[in-house]
Amino acid sequence: MRKLFPILALILLLSPLALAQCPVQGHTVILKAPAVSKTANGDLIGVATEFVITVAPGSGHVYVETWPLAEVDMQASARLAAQVAGRVLGVDMSKYDVFIQVKADSPIIGGPSAGGTMTVGIIAALKGWKLRDDVMMTGMINPDGTIGPVGGILEKASAAHSVGAKLFLIPEGQRIQVVQKTEQKQIGPLVQITTKEEKVDVVEYAKERWGLEVKEIKDIYEAVYYFTGHKIEKPQAPTNVKIDTSFLKEDAEKDYENTTEYYKQVEKKLKESDVSYTTYSYLKAALDDANKTLKDAKDALDSGMYYTALSKDFQARIIIRHVDWYLDVQDEKDIENLFKMVNDDIKNTENYVSNLTIRGTTMLQAVAASEERIEQAKSLLKDAWSDYYKGDYWNAVSNAAFAYERVQTAKFWAKLGERYAKGDVISRDVIKDTARDYLDNARLVVTYITSMFGESLMQGLVDKLNQGEQYYEDGKYSAALFSAMEARIRAEVILDTLGIDNETVLMDKLQQMKEDAKTAIAIAQSKGVYPILGMAYYEFAQSYEKQGGIENIQTAMIFYQYAKETAMMFLPKTTPKITEETTTPQITHPTPHPTTTQTDTQTQTTSTITASTITAKSVPTSLLGGIGVLGVILGLIIGIVVGRRV
Repeated sequence: MRKLFPILALILLLSPLALAQCPVQGHTVILKAPAVSKTANGDLIGVATEFVITVAPGSGHVYVETWPLAEVDMQASARLAAQVAGRVLGVDMSKYDVFIQVKADSPIIGGPSAGGTMTVGIIAALKGWKLRDDVMMTGMINPDGTIGPVGGILEKASAAHSVGAKLFLIPEGQRIQVVQKTEQKQIGPLVQITTKEEKVDVVEYAKERWGLEVKEIKDIYEAVYYFTGHKIEKPQAPTNVKIDTSFLKEDAEKDYENTTEYYKQVEKKLKESDVSYTTYSYLKAALDDANKTLKDAKDALDSGMYYTALSKDFQARIIIRHVDWYLDVQDEKDIENLFKMVNDDIKNTENYVSNLTIRGTTMLQAVAASEERIEQAKSLLKDAWSDYYKGDYWNAVSNAAFAYERVQTAKFWAKLGERYAKGDVISRDVIKDTARDYLDNARLVVTYITSMFGESLMQGLVDKLNQGEQYYEDGKYSAALFSAMEARIRAEVILDTLGIDNETVLMDKLQQMKEDAKTAIAIAQSKGVYPILGMAYYEFAQSYEKQGGIENIQTAMIFYQYAKETAMMFLPKTTPKITEETTTPQITHPTPHPTTTQTDTQTQTTSTITASTITAKSVPTSLLGGIGVLGVILGLIIGIVVGRRV
């Protein structure tokens, strides 16, 4: 037995598990991070966690051990942290293994909120840098190196103070936190309980109560500097950046002309029809609204906002085609024939797009957008069949018209991609791998936000992400990629704007997102990529920004984020320049923002951010039995939602 023991020890030492646990080379750093834990009654409290991070020569694995077990899996966040660290330093992480131990006194939630901390630790371990033990941070890490918004910042500030931190880094724009304040008032034998929202400036609160400096940071470059005193040179965008959609000018002009002509034809067709007065009134009101949308398209065209013009045409055309087809339908067989025609068009388009040879990143982005729209068309046609079987012929025709117009946009993007085909052939496996990364990162963020605020309030995000997973399982990787991107961005915008009803504050956040999108587009252009999708979304965001109002500002935020993500998507990787400048970070108390330093209390309100709601349902209406209640039907015919973009 004694002879056997050394042999077993040698076997264990050489096993992958042993190597994962006991790296013999590399550097180890230890840093603390604040987290949030839930008490038995559901309250959130701040707790301190310890991260022991080792980076050693290896084969690209990321090992994570948490104790107690985290409520939210940290694995995807750790993997992303390693990817970002490698990108920042220009290091090939496939040649290293990363070992992360997370220790806490109680079960924690919010694995993503430690993404920034893990990235700092991995960078420091790779470079052999020492870390300050009086600095802590919270914040998600995004693929582009920016620090994403998180929840529970007040609780985390308390945890940071409890373990002796002098500086607490938080995501930019999150110094104002909204907390629930419960008040009890005795009224005779009864106790009245009211709940209000109170806004707290974390910077001022932490300074006054604990003497803790709280500083907002934008990206991992700033975080590394405050932790290590080393400055890493971040990628700089070209100073002269031109963002316009003039490449769509001819398409937009032709599309407007064709849609206007189609409107006139259907308007004439309606006037010459023998429908009843009630039906005529409803359909005429719908066409009138389509005409108003066409006027908006013309204004956009005259302003040089060509993607917005195309989107307005698209919105108008859905309504026009709905009216057109509704006038043609006489019985159920006519509806079935419509569906067959739409289905054939979808299949032909899918076959055409799937057989394209993708050349260059610009074409790859356009083809990915095309494939996503094909899947949307399929989903809309499926909804049309569902309405049909329920006897809701009105919505059946509506969804079929929407599906038909959506597949036309799929053709548009595919042809646009062919127009800009340039460079080496790119495999669709690139889309598959990117989609998997996006899905994992999105799942992390959505799970995090639902753990903080409840799944019922975020069901739309969960559904969108589940749809993306289904697309992936079906081999529809482009659709999976865009679904994941949309779910994650919407979740982050919700986190970043939750409880803020001050339009000035929101505009400040929007301007930062706008600048980030502009930078991403500039970087793409500097790498020889023409980010057509990013520039289109940038312009579309501008159209909402100009309208003003909280809802439009939030929508603009979403599309600026889309612009940034799509511009950076599939970019060829290059080794960044690194300049190391060892200095002592000067910690100064940030100057309070003039619009956010006051603490006020208000009644709780609930807002919903919707980036791409596609359909709305009405009370089922039979084909031969009239159209239904005027107010309901008009709302369904003329309602244009954010998701109806080219």
